[in-house]
Amino acid sequence: MKCESLLKVGKGLQLDDGVVLGYKTGRNISDWHIIIGDYAHLRVGTIIYAGSKIGSGLQTGHNVIIREENLIGDNFQIWSNSVVDYGCKIGNNVKVHANVYIAQFTIIEDDVFIAPGVCIANDIHPKCRLSSKCMKGPTIKMGAQIGVNSTIMPFITIGENSLVGAGSVVTKDVPSDSVVYGNPAKVRSSIFNLKCTTKLMEESPYLPQK
Repeated sequence: MKCESLLKVGKGLQLDDGVVLGYKTGRNISDWHIIIGDYAHLRVGTIIYAGSKIGSGLQTGHNVIIREENLIGDNFQIWSNSVVDYGCKIGNNVKVHANVYIAQFTIIEDDVFIAPGVCIANDIHPKCRLSSKCMKGPTIKMGAQIGVNSTIMPFITIGENSLVGAGSVVTKDVPSDSVVYGNPAKVRSSIFNLKCTTKLMEESPYLPQK
């Protein structure tokens, strides 16, 4: 289903049955238009709300929800049963796997990878009468990788190219090029000290190619 008056879509759209474009939120927003760039492929059950702008190369799995007032770059891939809540900024070449929740007002820079089951939070004191005025998701910087079933708490920054281990609860800022894991997550190493466990290479897989 498409709401034509609100929709601007680029060329090469692949649209499965059961996709909803331009769903109207109950929130009062200033711009109800939805813009999707070239060569999007939207699979069954995808719902994209009115009021978001998305670049070219969008790929969705099944039952994906992208809410209003999001600004999303090119080549965004988001797989089945994942949600991008409203007011987020997401860069280019970001990959979000299945069963991921991205809370309102989260910032995700270019080339970030988010593994299945990750949950991103944005409210430091739920049910406070002023909580709606101070909600802010984390900032995940360029090239960071977030491991399976991790929880990322509000207001923090995860540095460039950092690696969050599976099952971690990240409560504090993460320096660039760091490996963190645990509950609460702590810095354990530099990504450049990691070794390839498959023995396909001698050096760290994170070292720049020669």
